[in-house]
Amino acid sequence: DDVSFNIKRGTTMGLVGESGCGKSTTGRTILRLIEKTDGEILFNGEDISKYDKKQLRDLRTKMQIIFQDPSASLDPRMTVGEIIGEAIDIHKLAASKKDRDDRIKELLSRVGLNTEHANRYPHEFSGGQQQRVGIARALAVKPEFIVCDEPISALDVSIQSQVVNMLEDMQEEMGLTYLFIAHDLSVVRHISNRIGVMYLGSMVELGES
Repeated sequence: DDVSFNIKRGTTMGLVGESGCGKSTTGRTILRLIEKTDGEILFNGEDISKYDKKQLRDLRTKMQIIFQDPSASLDPRMTVGEIIGEAIDIHKLAASKKDRDDRIKELLSRVGLNTEHANRYPHEFSGGQQQRVGIARALAVKPEFIVCDEPISALDVSIQSQVVNMLEDMQEEMGLTYLFIAHDLSVVRHISNRIGVMYLGSMVELGES
């Protein structure tokens, strides 16, 4: 209800609040995974809520999401290579099969996995490794903006900091912009430039971290 904020390119906006307050709905509405009922969604100055199917498909290369539960968001019947390669195929981002395979290997090593992991299935990995696959999938289209929808809440505490540090390193290298949704205030303070607090579907506070 009347949620309004902006995120500067290359920065991280943290979004916190109790379960059910609308954090994930906000993130998914920005990406138009859920359709808004009112207002505008501006990306690089354009209202993307007016985009048609083709424009939206092109936009997917610029905006991506990392889901909360990697085991639920990775198709169990596909290998890791197929999961990461799917977006490359849909958006025709590889000139040849070799180009595609090289890109998949590069993405796997970037998120700290071995290149031979491409032939394995999601259930063969730990939760932290599955989330790395989810991050590689989001990076496959070379996006500018990523909604991180509680990307570490399903992981062990020991793995959480590794994933957060990896997200920070990738932001620095690739100039990424994040909306980082989480419960853990210490993680949000660590990763965010600005933080918004949501309560019962409204933004009740917004400020520097």
